[in-house]
Amino acid sequence: HTPQLLVFIRHGETPRNVVQSHSPIHFRDHESKKGVAGIPDHCIPLTPRGIAQARRVGKELKNRFGAFDTAYHSGYVRTEKTLAGILEAYTAEERARLAIKRSIRLRERESGYSFDMTKDEAEQHFPWMADYWKTIGPLFARPSGGESLAQVIERVEPFLEKMFREEEGKRVCVVMHGRVLAAIRFLLENWTYEEAEAFLNHRSPKNC
Repeated sequence: HTPQLLVFIRHGETPRNVVQSHSPIHFRDHESKKGVAGIPDHCIPLTPRGIAQARRVGKELKNRFGAFDTAYHSGYVRTEKTLAGILEAYTAEERARLAIKRSIRLRERESGYSFDMTKDEAEQHFPWMADYWKTIGPLFARPSGGESLAQVIERVEPFLEKMFREEEGKRVCVVMHGRVLAAIRFLLENWTYEEAEAFLNHRSPKNC
C-alpha cells in the first residue's frame, strides 16, 4: 500500500524563523521578541517572503510533477497558507479535483514552557537543561513541558500508516514542519539513532 508519488514540503518562512535564525528554540534578546512573542505556534503566519516561496515552489512542483490527488497539512496557519500559495500555480479544475486533508499528527514538535523565552531566560529558569540535553541527545531529550523528537516519531508513524492505506496509487503532497520532516525521514529511511542525531544537530531544512 503506497502512494504513486509522495512529496514532502516544509512550510514557507515565518517571522519567527527570521528572528530565531541564530537558534531554532530561543530568542536572542528581548528586542527580537517584539511583534513575535505571544503568538501561539499554530497561529504564526508567513512573511511576504514565505508567501513568495510557496508560490515559487508551486510552479516548480507543477512543472516537475503535474497535479496531485491529495494534499495534507498540519492545520497550522503556516502550513495551510503555504499550501494555498502552492496551489495558485494550478488551474481551478486541478484544485477542484484535489482532496485537502488536515492532520494534527503533523503538528510541529511542541517546544514547551520556554517557547517565548530568550536564551538567557531559558538558562535562568532551566539551568540544568543544557547538561541534560548534552547527555540525553537531541533524539530523546524532551524540552521542559514539550516533546522529544522520539515522541514526534511515535505520533507520525500512525499518520504514515493511515496515509499509505488511504492514498494507495495516488499522487500526494504533504506540507509540514522541519522536525516532523526529520521524524518522517527517520521512519521511511530507517535511520539509526546516530543518523537521526547527526541530522538533528544541524539546522532544519530550508523553508519550502
